[in-house]
Amino acid sequence: MYDLVIQNGTVVDGSGADRRVANVGIVGDRVVEVGECVGEASRVIDASGRLVTPGFVDIHTHLDAQLAWDPIGSVSCWHGVTSAVMGNCGVTFAPCKPEDRGFLAEVMESVEDIPAKAILEGLPWDWRTYGEYLDSYERMPKGLNVGGMVGHCSVRLMAMGDRSIDDHHASAEDIALMCDLVEESIEGGALGFSTSRTYLHQTPDGREVPGTWAHPEELLAIGEVMGRLGKGIFEAAVDNDRQSHGMVGVADRSVIDREVKWMKELSLRTGRPVTFGFVQNRSDPSAWEYWLELVEQANDDGALIYPQTTSRGIGVLFGVANRTPFDNCSQSWREMRELSWQEKLEKLGDKSFKAQLVSDAEQTPSKLDLSGIYRLDSSRVDYEADESETLIAHAEGRGVSPAEAFIDMALESEGRGLWNYPFLNFDFDAIQSKLKHPAVVLGIGDAGAHVGQIQDASQSTYFLTRWTRDSGTWSVEEAIKMLTSEGAELFGFKDRGTLQAGSYADVNIIDFDNLELHAPEFVYDFPNGAGRYVQKASGYDLTLVNGEVFMENGEHKGALAGRVVRS
Repeated sequence: MYDLVIQNGTVVDGSGADRRVANVGIVGDRVVEVGECVGEASRVIDASGRLVTPGFVDIHTHLDAQLAWDPIGSVSCWHGVTSAVMGNCGVTFAPCKPEDRGFLAEVMESVEDIPAKAILEGLPWDWRTYGEYLDSYERMPKGLNVGGMVGHCSVRLMAMGDRSIDDHHASAEDIALMCDLVEESIEGGALGFSTSRTYLHQTPDGREVPGTWAHPEELLAIGEVMGRLGKGIFEAAVDNDRQSHGMVGVADRSVIDREVKWMKELSLRTGRPVTFGFVQNRSDPSAWEYWLELVEQANDDGALIYPQTTSRGIGVLFGVANRTPFDNCSQSWREMRELSWQEKLEKLGDKSFKAQLVSDAEQTPSKLDLSGIYRLDSSRVDYEADESETLIAHAEGRGVSPAEAFIDMALESEGRGLWNYPFLNFDFDAIQSKLKHPAVVLGIGDAGAHVGQIQDASQSTYFLTRWTRDSGTWSVEEAIKMLTSEGAELFGFKDRGTLQAGSYADVNIIDFDNLELHAPEFVYDFPNGAGRYVQKASGYDLTLVNGEVFMENGEHKGALAGRVVRS
C-alpha cells in the first residue's frame, strides 16, 4: 500500500544515470520504490510526458530571515527548490546576545539589502546559541527543508564585542573563544562555517563586516575545529575584485594567490571541503581563469576546493518600480522611489516634470555605462547581451536621450518595464567554461537577498531552459544532477538530492517542453510594505516536500512539511 504513486513519468534520478520511464512509490516522507510499484495507492498521479526529478537543492541563499514571514520561501518555491542552505557570506543571526540583535539585522540589511526593521520584527529572536536558532526554525512552519552555516560576523561579535570590526588580528584568547563557539554551533547542527572577505560587504557606517580582514591563523584555527569534528564545509565570499595598483582591467593577482593559499592550506590541514563565490568581474574579465588555474593546482595536491558560480550574469535590475539608472543625477530622480506606483506614472506623464528629469540627466550624467544596460521585460526575458537592446540603442533608435527613452518606455509598459545591468558573470562563454569544470558547482542564486536590486533565485529554471533544453550544452541527466545531488552531497543533505528507495520524497514533476521563465516583477509584500523583486515560472506541475504536495502549477497547496537539516 502506497500513499502516493507517480506513474509513467520519465525519471531522472539525480545521480547522473540515464533517464527511464518508471513509477515512483512513496510512503510517508520517503520514496520506497522506483520501478513498477505494483500495489494499491491512496493517490495516483499520471506523469506521462513529464520529467520526474528530485527536488532541487539551492546551496547559496540568504533566506535566514524571510522564511519567518514567508514560509513558502518565494521565489525559490516557484523554481523547483525543495532544500536550501542559509547562512552564506558570514552573515547570520546566531550565535547572538540580545543586545547585538540590532547590529546583526543592520549588517544583513547593509550586505544583503533585506530591511533591518523587517528582520527585527519578523523573527522571534528566541535564541542565543546556533543550536537554539535551529530549534527556533524547527518550530516555524516552512515549505522548504533548510540548513545553515554559522557566520563569522556573529561568531566574531560574540567573542570580541566592539573590537570585532576594527581589530583585524585576533588574540589567542579571542581565537580560542571563536573556536568554542564554532564547535558549539556545528555540534548544534550548523552545516559549516561561512566568512566574508570582500571589502564590498560593509556595515551601515561604511566599515567592512567583522572577519573581513581576519588573518589566516584565525581561519585555519576555525577550520581545524571542523576537521577534528569530521564534519562541516567552509564557505567564503572571497576578495574577488581588487584592482592592481588602481589600474582598471587588471586584477591584483597577489590577492588571488593569497586567497587560494589559505583555502588550500585549510582544506589540506583539516580534510574539509571549501567553497567560494566564483564570478567574472569587469575590473579584470580574465581573472577567473587564474583563479581556476590555482584551484586546479590546489586540488591536484589533495585539497577539496569547490568554486560555485551562476548559470547567467548577476545583474542589477532597474525600473521605475525601484532604482533607476539615473538616481545619481538629481534629487528628483531619487525621490521617485518614495512615490506609489500610480504617483510615479502620473509624475512621469507630466511634461514639465519629465523635462526636468531629462535635463537633470543631461547636466549630471548617470554613473553607469548605459551601453551595458539591456531591456528585460515581459516581451524579452533574455539575459544574454544583445547590442540592439541596450538603453543607448533604444535611445538612438527613438532619436532621444537615454533618460527620455527610459521614461517613454516606462510609460509604454505602465511602469513594468525593466532593464538589466549584468555586472558579474556577464560573458556566457566564460559561464559555460566554468560550469563545465568538474570542481565548479552551481550556486550563488542569493535567494532572499538583494531583494530590491537583483533577482537570481530563478537560475534553476534558467539553467534547465537556456543551457539544457534550448542549447543542449548539458544533457537533462547532467543538469538535474548539478541541481540536486551535487549540492546535497557537498553540504551534507543526507538522503536528499536523488530519487531512489530510502530517499526523502522531495520530488518535482516538470513539463520540460513548456518550461518557461517569466519576467521579474516588483511587489510590496515584505513586512511594513517593503518592496522586492520576484520572478515566477510555468512548467512545474507539482513539487513535493517530504511526501506532501507543496506547490502545484505555481500555487501553494497548503502543506508546509519542510524540515531543518542539521550536520
